[in-house]
Amino acid sequence: MRKTLGVKLIVTAALSLASVGAVSHAAIAETLRVGLAAADYSTLDPDRATATQDVALVSWMFNGLVRFAPGSADPARIEPDLATSWETSKDGLVWTFHLKENVKFHKGYGTLSADDVVFSFNRAKNPETSSYASDYAAFENIEALDPQTVRITLREPVPGFLGLVANYHGGNIISKKAAQELGADFQRNPVGTGPFKFDEALTQQSVSLTAFADYFRGAPLIDGIRADFIPSDSSRELAFRSGELDLIYGQRERHWVDQAMFWDNTNVDIFAPGEFRTLFINRAHAPLDNIKVRQAIADAIDVDQIVQFVGSGIARKGCSVVPVGYLGEDCSWAYSYNPDKAKALLAEAGFENGLNLTAVVSSNSAQKPIMEVIQAQLAKVGINLQMNVVDHPTYHQQIRKDLSDLVFYGAARYPVADSYLSQFYHSDAAIGKPTAVTNFGHCDAGDADITAAKKAATDDERLKYWSAAQKKISEQVCSVPLFSLMQVWARNTALDYGVELKGSLNLAPPITELTTLSR
Repeated sequence: MRKTLGVKLIVTAALSLASVGAVSHAAIAETLRVGLAAADYSTLDPDRATATQDVALVSWMFNGLVRFAPGSADPARIEPDLATSWETSKDGLVWTFHLKENVKFHKGYGTLSADDVVFSFNRAKNPETSSYASDYAAFENIEALDPQTVRITLREPVPGFLGLVANYHGGNIISKKAAQELGADFQRNPVGTGPFKFDEALTQQSVSLTAFADYFRGAPLIDGIRADFIPSDSSRELAFRSGELDLIYGQRERHWVDQAMFWDNTNVDIFAPGEFRTLFINRAHAPLDNIKVRQAIADAIDVDQIVQFVGSGIARKGCSVVPVGYLGEDCSWAYSYNPDKAKALLAEAGFENGLNLTAVVSSNSAQKPIMEVIQAQLAKVGINLQMNVVDHPTYHQQIRKDLSDLVFYGAARYPVADSYLSQFYHSDAAIGKPTAVTNFGHCDAGDADITAAKKAATDDERLKYWSAAQKKISEQVCSVPLFSLMQVWARNTALDYGVELKGSLNLAPPITELTTLSR
């Protein structure tokens, strides 16, 4: 009896220890709680997602044919994603991709095939279904050679082609069946192949994603992601510091970073790419159609003061209309701060007694304070800037309705000059056109050179055209380049991304199947 009882006690103790071990392991798999700096999402359709919060959510649900290595924004580190391998013709016009087998879509929508890839890129190049259509204008033909092979034929060589088929913007692959079945509702019920799948959206509250157990790289180590929409910086910070959130979009200011680094159990991540801040001058609005007025605005803005205001390490001064560090950037025609010249130009243009302008401005902490600095700088030369401050989604809507004389805008694109010149300075991308993207200045000065660069046979020739375009755009003062603003997020030390974070073109930390949370 005693021996039997002893054995039972040992077995019971062993089972108890096993249960404790099981509970400890399960405790690691929890839902990641994220605080986003927005009032709501706009769309979860990857071909329409342009707002920062939308792009972040999309990045956790979708894959491209290739991908930027998690934690990197370096084009030199592009690697296979849904494709296992690819080949290209000597002239760079024909690309053939071989797909992974047995890659499953979310929610029972079947297995990835070449037809899904063909459908996705035809959708990405269609202005009626995509905000990135202009990027794919050179895609002449997309065809399925067999269920696992896709061939893309280009009209002309495309600089940085792999960036267009990566897990970024229009490069994300969607389920053909889901998109056709759901129609317009696809933007609220997205179906991809990524590590997390869409679960639920509560208007102006949150979006919930759950781990996709059948993810082709393996089931995620966390249960899911709940992204809360908290536009107030102070409310987001309070929720993080009280333990309600594990990861938050931070304030991209030096003093905030310096403070956050001393919070308990907190890591601050500062990473690339910098979103390039530019002040676009709307030439479609009088008197901004007068080049002397535009030149006066450029001369009135002290970029060095703005960079100092934002803080070292967070902001990098720009010089060209092409962002800092992009292939093809040419700073030969940078503007310089000269308030006396600005006053003289305004007088020559007939505004010796001053000038009134209006701007729709986001209440976002990454925009409003900087626009207040610009407002004060313009006031010194006699330009009264009336700011209409609205929430961030309303700002995006109104600037795309041509309601603003000056548009302060920040964006990151694939780091070659063409991606920025085409979207922000080619007349095809001008606001109000069917092919509109983000040409808020209605600039057309560089059209011929931007187009010629797309057809250039060599890199040297392409660089020459890009340089010429930047010169003409600068001479016409379509905008005032300001600075690149790095990404800033704060996370609980219990959160491990599973990769080293140096960059993310999707502007949010990489949350993948490798991410763990050990709170």
